[in-house]
Formats: sequence, C-alpha cells, structure tokens
Amino acid sequence: MITISTTEALAEFCAKAKTHPFVTVDTEFLRERTYWSKLCLVQMALPGKDGEAVLVDPLSEGLSLEPMYDLFRHEATVKVFHAARQDLEIFFVEAGVFPKPLFDTQVAAMVCGFGEQVGYETLVRKIAKENLDKTSRFTDWSRRPLTDAQKTYAIADVTHLRVIYEFLAKDLAKSGRSAWVEEEVGILLNPETYTNRPEEAWMRVKTRTTSARFLGVVRELAAFREGYAQARNIPRSRIYKDDALLELASTKPTTIEELGKSRLLLREARRGDIADGIIRAVKEAMAAKPESLPKIVEEKTQLQVNTALADLLRVLLKAKSESAGVAPKLIASSADLDRIAAGMRDVVALTGWRLEVFGADALRLAEGEIALTAKGGSVKVVALA
Repeated sequence: MITISTTEALAEFCAKAKTHPFVTVDTEFLRERTYWSKLCLVQMALPGKDGEAVLVDPLSEGLSLEPMYDLFRHEATVKVFHAARQDLEIFFVEAGVFPKPLFDTQVAAMVCGFGEQVGYETLVRKIAKENLDKTSRFTDWSRRPLTDAQKTYAIADVTHLRVIYEFLAKDLAKSGRSAWVEEEVGILLNPETYTNRPEEAWMRVKTRTTSARFLGVVRELAAFREGYAQARNIPRSRIYKDDALLELASTKPTTIEELGKSRLLLREARRGDIADGIIRAVKEAMAAKPESLPKIVEEKTQLQVNTALADLLRVLLKAKSESAGVAPKLIASSADLDRIAAGMRDVVALTGWRLEVFGADALRLAEGEIALTAKGGSVKVVALA
C-alpha cells in the first residue's frame, strides 16, 4: 500500500492518472472541532482490478496538493466519488477547484434504482460482492502515524469504487439516463451549494414563531454567529447553540447584566467579543424598520394546499418512481408535492428529467386532465375526455 507524502510523488501519480479514462477518489477529514473540514487523507485508485491505489497524506510537511488539483481540472479523466458533497466542499474552500468531469456513484445508484441515499457499503455488497470492515470509520484521521487498519479501510473506499462506477456507468448508458446524473451533478459543481452567507444563516434555525421582530433578532444573532465561526474556524455550537439563540431572541438582552440571566448560553459567550456581538445584534434587530424584517414565506400553513390533490400526487409519485426504478425522494420531495397542489409551478420536480418522469403527469393531474385508477397493487394513469 503506497502512501504519498511528497509533491513529486503526487505529481508522478497524477500524471499517470491523466492517461486513464477515470480515477476514483475519496477523502477522510475531521470537522468536530472546526467550522471548515480539516482534510486529513486523500485516497485515489486507477482503473483495473490491480490498478495502482494510493493514500495521499496532506498533513505531510511540504506537500502541495496542486498536482491533484491539476488532475481535477483535466477534462479527459472522469473523477469518481461516492456521496461527493462534503469532499467537494473541502476542495472548493481550500483551492476554489471542482473535480471535472465528476461522477457521483450515490446519485447514479439512486437513478439506477438502488434506493434513497444508498450507502457505499451497500453498493460494495450488491455490486462488487464484497464486505467492508467499517471499524476504522470514526477514528481520528489527523493522528500520525496511521494504523494499518486505517489504511486498509481508507483504500477500500476507492478500490471497490472502480467496480461500482463501471457497473453504474454501463447501466446508465443502457437506460439512456446518463444525462439525469449529469443534471444532478451540476448542482454539486455549483459554488452556491457551498457558500454559507451569514445573512442567510437564520433560515436554517428552526422556530415555530412567525413574529417579524422575533425573526429579525434571530437573523442578526445567526448572522453574527456564522461570521464569527467562519472567521475563527470554530463550530457554530462552540459560540452558542440554536436553543440558546432562540432564548436570546425571546429575551432580547441589551446589556451584559441581562445577558447573564440566560439559562442556555455558554459561560464563554457571556463576556468578551461574543457577548458584545450578541448585544450588538439584538440592538440592531430592535432598531430595524418593520419593512426590513424577515418573513417566513411559503409555509405549508400559508399555502392554499388542495389536500386531496396532494394525496393524489403522492400516489402518482409512488407509481412513477416504481415504474422508472428511481428513488421517490430524488424525483420530488413532500414539499414539492404540496407546492404543486397549491398551484405553484416554480418547483424542481417540474423541471429537467423530473418533468419527463413525473412532472408532466403531475401537471395534467392538477389540471384535471387525467385520473388515477388502482387494480391490485398497480396504479394506472387514465386520460379524461
């Protein structure tokens, strides 16, 4: 098992990879103590049962990953990942680069009928006919030296991936659905997928309160927390957790004394820069003009959802997904169905390949142009005169 720890060795391997049609890639990283993921290991393998497979140690002193990033830019070699999103975020944040062309076997497996969010271990078992030892999965990948068990686990994430890729690529070519996967991969290759703007952080905070002023405080507190976490590369929860944020939005402290009465705020957040930031955020939210305060839009309770139509759309989705052999959630989410049933048409499920598989009939159902009939365990679409 080869471990690459110099730029020269990495450049030699990547030059070799450029002569092949594809290379499989995976990473090991840590994120428990940082805002941004810390890259600890990169695994790559060349095609063929005995194709060269290597571990790249980015923690090695003096090692530059630029040869790998150059390989990522090489359009003649497909870069194969499984569940690539977190890996891509690392490369985008660290180097502003995406591996292109990209093939994600998790996306491809959903299109090929392997179910929703199918795991790598499942694909290894079903396609490669092998079993994985996952005991090293949650080990500390930043510690050196790596154990033999860690190395064996890590390299298996790219060696079996070769067989999985070739199987899925062949299946997609046969079914004519390669474009479906490319459409989904396009989302993974969009920088917006990995851009966390502090001013938008409040949208990820779950609250049942719809008061505009309350949401205004939530927005400012979430924006301060996000910016502070990004600047210092620490987890959001190290500053304050969501339950503490919601408590602060309710109590609206504007002095250190009032802040000290919080039940949920961490001790470190009751003083210094964090305390000052909290108080400043609350004051800004309280001084904001009403028209500038955020509003929750398109809540299910606010949508005029035709519940009968929503139920029929769920039946249609189940029938269409089974017929196409595609995971239902890949086609449409529950929120998509509710929005369609409320008369909205700017819905992902009504675009691209989804329109062909499900969206067109969903629109016809909503317009009363078709009906659904059930016989035994099957559902059929019937055109209405």
